[in-house]
Amino acid sequence: MDIHLMQHGACLPKELDPHQPLSPVGREQITKSAQAARILGLRFELIVASPKVRSIQTAEIIAEYTGYPVARIEVTEAAKAMAPAQETINFINEYEGLDSIFIAGHLPSLGNIASGLLTGGKALDINIENGGLMQLARENGHTKLNWYITPAQLAQIAKD
Repeated sequence: MDIHLMQHGACLPKELDPHQPLSPVGREQITKSAQAARILGLRFELIVASPKVRSIQTAEIIAEYTGYPVARIEVTEAAKAMAPAQETINFINEYEGLDSIFIAGHLPSLGNIASGLLTGGKALDINIENGGLMQLARENGHTKLNWYITPAQLAQIAKD
């Protein structure tokens, strides 16, 4: 199974909107990342988002560009910013038979999820930038990092 992790795009400050949706910059970030995902041929059997508006908006944009039905996005507490990594890993384990999933989430949980999957619990300092995309490959209970593409690199792919 390929597991794709993306931190939501830049959001509005709480002072402007307490729900913190994507800012215009964040929407552009994610649109470029989604265009690059399409160019790279990424397809997902499951797209997951946290209940936060910015996460859902990120998942919707990715879904639109990669041909995933927006209405089928799975919104779950397991993808929240402070959700324990093991809770999210348990959620992922429920979908073990799928080939490819995408999670639009938050820091620090995305880094903790990647760390937990890669090391089995040893803490690594993993940072995923807003709109950056990481692919982990999980097979027979073992996970490896396939790649991480920064938002700037994804924007360059989207241009070409």
